[in-house]
Amino acid sequence: MSAWVLPDHIADVLPSEARHIEEIRRNLLDMARCYGYELVMPPLLEHLESLLTGTGEALGLQTFKLVDQISGRMMGLRADSTPQVARIDAHLLNRTGVARLSYCGPVLHTRPAAPHASREPLQLGAEIYGHAGLEADLEILELALDSLRAAHVGELTVDLGDVRIVNALLAQTTLASEQTAEVHAALATKDASALAQITANESTDIASALQQLTQLYGDVTILEEARRVLPPLPAIEAALDQLQWLAGHLEGVSVSFDLADLRGYAYYSGARFAVYAAGAPDALVRGGRYDAVGSVFGRKRPAVGFSLDIKALVAVARPAGLRAAIRAPWGEGKALREAIAKLRAAGETVVCVLPGHESEVDEFQCDRELLQFDAAWRVTAI
Repeated sequence: MSAWVLPDHIADVLPSEARHIEEIRRNLLDMARCYGYELVMPPLLEHLESLLTGTGEALGLQTFKLVDQISGRMMGLRADSTPQVARIDAHLLNRTGVARLSYCGPVLHTRPAAPHASREPLQLGAEIYGHAGLEADLEILELALDSLRAAHVGELTVDLGDVRIVNALLAQTTLASEQTAEVHAALATKDASALAQITANESTDIASALQQLTQLYGDVTILEEARRVLPPLPAIEAALDQLQWLAGHLEGVSVSFDLADLRGYAYYSGARFAVYAAGAPDALVRGGRYDAVGSVFGRKRPAVGFSLDIKALVAVARPAGLRAAIRAPWGEGKALREAIAKLRAAGETVVCVLPGHESEVDEFQCDRELLQFDAAWRVTAI
């Protein structure tokens, strides 16, 4: 095998795409800062027992593992940053009030999440800790939408659901944990016949309700249909009320509901959302409420957040134009070098043309040129 061949689902990022990724990264972190979010930078690797404890256990099969050559302990390369940020909030910041945190960095997956997905996503996310009310859910959802708009993504659709609906129904059953996992898998594929087999010995009302979930997806009328066909359990009623409230506060996007959708990491505890855009094969953003995420670190705080992969986002974002630049000759003259330094200090991109490379195409749109007039160097439009 050639030395330059990379592993499957791992790729170099070349100049045009890298520039676009970096521009989007900056825009999205600036958007989070506009909302009052503070940037944190969790480490790429941690001791395995810390990385895969509590809600992080669901990431075990996606986590690369290695031995620390210093301590001899097992370590893991993070597959998701949310448990790490929860650790920072619970163990390091230890604030009593609201904490708004954002992050951006690579994560590594042992297997791709989709057939054409990267095993090295560039994950960006934002999370609110310390507020249990729907105001936090709405804020994080609005930030996710504004982030996609900042990346110039086209028409957006928000899909809403709530894990409490399924959990409330399963709490009424006698199913073992293995069977519960089978129910989750059947709901993901909307397989009503499989659900009927798994719940054959359960209450008819509960078994029927679980099968009804496979049909409860669509527009806002689904919520009224759910109230009609699902048992009036308090958790279900609360979930449906909150989904209706959230949907009623969203503007400028299409809203749909899927009450059987449990996709995403297994730490959601309430309302969850996914944001789709035209041309994207899967959701660009996933998020929701995960109030138990910090429990293992000693603080069970209300928490809600979202994450996205900037590499996947770039594929459907509006192409970025070339950055305007000034072409300048290469030279050793003091006046020329001072003129170039002054332009760069003012924030201009100045590309010096090296001798013999005057006609090369590059990643910048040189719409101006630095020329010498008598003893002075001046910028002139091309």
